[in-house]
Amino acid sequence: MEQTNFNKPFFSSVEPIKMKDPLAVALGAMDKNEAFVFTYTDAVKLAGHSCPAVSGAYKLTLLALKSLYGTEIPVRGQIKVTFKGGIDYKVNGPISQVVTLITGASGESGFKGLGGGRYNRHNLLSFDGTKQADEDAVCTVIFERMDRNKKIEISYSNYMLPANPKMGDLMPLAVTGKGSDAEIKEFGELWHERVKTVLMNPPEGMFVIKELN
Repeated sequence: MEQTNFNKPFFSSVEPIKMKDPLAVALGAMDKNEAFVFTYTDAVKLAGHSCPAVSGAYKLTLLALKSLYGTEIPVRGQIKVTFKGGIDYKVNGPISQVVTLITGASGESGFKGLGGGRYNRHNLLSFDGTKQADEDAVCTVIFERMDRNKKIEISYSNYMLPANPKMGDLMPLAVTGKGSDAEIKEFGELWHERVKTVLMNPPEGMFVIKELN
């Protein structure tokens, strides 16, 4: 089977996220003891690129689900997600798309379920413009495990990520396509040093989780 050829070897070392989906079982896509396996490359395909926002979205979802479920496999459709701030606050919108991909929690365009709402995903993800994200955070998101009424809040900040000074010169060349192959490759390597840090070795304070009552 043909596969996407990514050029960053560390992508394959990022921890995957397993999710049960009763709807997939009910409609015969998989057996009841199986689970979806999401990888960082799935998020890259969704977004069309890899960056600190996409990697942060993937990692914060992974950490939030671990906090809510421990060693259990999380269940799609049983997770409610609320972003602090509106959909247009910083990168709430793009980050929410990665969260939806993994958790199934959707906004108004989501699946409304079968037989009176069973397996509903509709309106399980929302944006609360009356609440402010943590200061300096890229985003602050509340995840709720609906079957246990358990909530956590996770904030993602990346201001502490170092930026190689050469990136400023190389980025316009890469974005416009006017750079040489070597320059574009070098930019991609420097860019992904930051992405790798978010996914593989986040510094203290990058992801902060609080339990909510």
